[in-house]
Amino acid sequence: MPNFVFVLIGIAVLAAIFFFLRSKKPESAEEDALDGEKPQKLPAKSSAPSVRPQPEKAAPSPKETTPKEQTRAEKAEKVEKVEKAAKAVAIEPQEAPAKPTAAEPKEAPKAETKRSEPARISTKPATPKRPKDVAGLRRGLARARETEGFFGRLKALFTGRKEIDPNIAEQMEEILLSSDVGVSTTQELVDAVKGKLSRGELTDEAKVWEALRGKATELLDNGGGALVFENKPTVVMVVGVNGVGKTTTIGKLATRLTREGSKVVLAAGDTFRAAAVNQLLVWGKRAGCEVVTGAEGANAGAVIFDAIQKAKEIGADVVLADTAGRLHTKTNLMDELKKIARTMTKAMDGAPHETLLVLDSTNGQNAIQQAALFKEALPLTGIVLTKLDGTAKGGVILGISAEHKVPVRYIGVGEKAEDLRDFDAAEFVEALLGSASESSDRAA
Repeated sequence: MPNFVFVLIGIAVLAAIFFFLRSKKPESAEEDALDGEKPQKLPAKSSAPSVRPQPEKAAPSPKETTPKEQTRAEKAEKVEKVEKAAKAVAIEPQEAPAKPTAAEPKEAPKAETKRSEPARISTKPATPKRPKDVAGLRRGLARARETEGFFGRLKALFTGRKEIDPNIAEQMEEILLSSDVGVSTTQELVDAVKGKLSRGELTDEAKVWEALRGKATELLDNGGGALVFENKPTVVMVVGVNGVGKTTTIGKLATRLTREGSKVVLAAGDTFRAAAVNQLLVWGKRAGCEVVTGAEGANAGAVIFDAIQKAKEIGADVVLADTAGRLHTKTNLMDELKKIARTMTKAMDGAPHETLLVLDSTNGQNAIQQAALFKEALPLTGIVLTKLDGTAKGGVILGISAEHKVPVRYIGVGEKAEDLRDFDAAEFVEALLGSASESSDRAA
């Protein structure tokens, strides 16, 4: 009996297990059906999140990448960009020198121009030194050599004297003063003669003339002579009072310079006198020079500025700048000259390189006073003494040179262009006071 009970219990347990397992199969089938037919409803079931990620991890799409692979791709992309940038940077330094190299030919001429500038600077006078023409100069100084002139009166003082009276120095002083030599210069000349007389060195007429010539040459020989080209272009500012011959001097000088091969530009800076502009145009046409002009009453500095720029453009050697005549006693007009000079400096560094004061020798002592006031206003580099052929008082040149220590560049002894002469102290003294041989002939 007990065994039968155990058998029944076993059968019951097996039956329960059988029914339990049978009841589970439809659910699995249903789940399998749901997985295949209605995947859209899976998110509603709690089991979906645990079921769907597994197949995605197990079979990733070839287009999609894992985070690690994406990181590697990004790194690879960055590396590629860096390499491209590096290549670009590596190329730039190779191309960069190409730009300066292309610019070098442009800069090279500048360097060559600077190196060649000293070659263009000439240490020789703008005009070749002419042979002495004492006879021609003497003709130009004929009035000063006449009986009533400077030389004639001195000659009369010494001629026929076998012995030189010590009081002759006072008579010399009178002649020198009346010949516009000037007080201080006269005193210097007379003192030199007196000293030699007191030492018994001047025993005859010839020795007196020799003493006078020596002292006069010493006073005049202070570096004068023709213009010197030290720049290209050399800018020359010409100043002076009304009527001294500034424009005519510029025209004569331009004619000479162009004949000798220099390229000249004329600046019509006297804008207040129409006749001056027209006169300069005539000289320019005659000499073959370019003339830069402005409207009547225009700013003189602006006209000269334009002339300097033009000269640089065409490679001219010289700029000759005319200015309006002005009384040396008018402070405002003298200040205007200073402004013009400053404007010239703006046009070219160092300009004006030469400032020439033109003086009329017939003005005598007034010419010496003009030189003093113009010298205060401007750094004069030379003097042009005009109309020496028209005065019997040639001694004014001695006073100007001795008192102001400004070199005489040119002297005018006639109307022609060739009558504007380079100044030479020894030649001038010989033409005015005679030579040693002439003195010996007179003494004999």
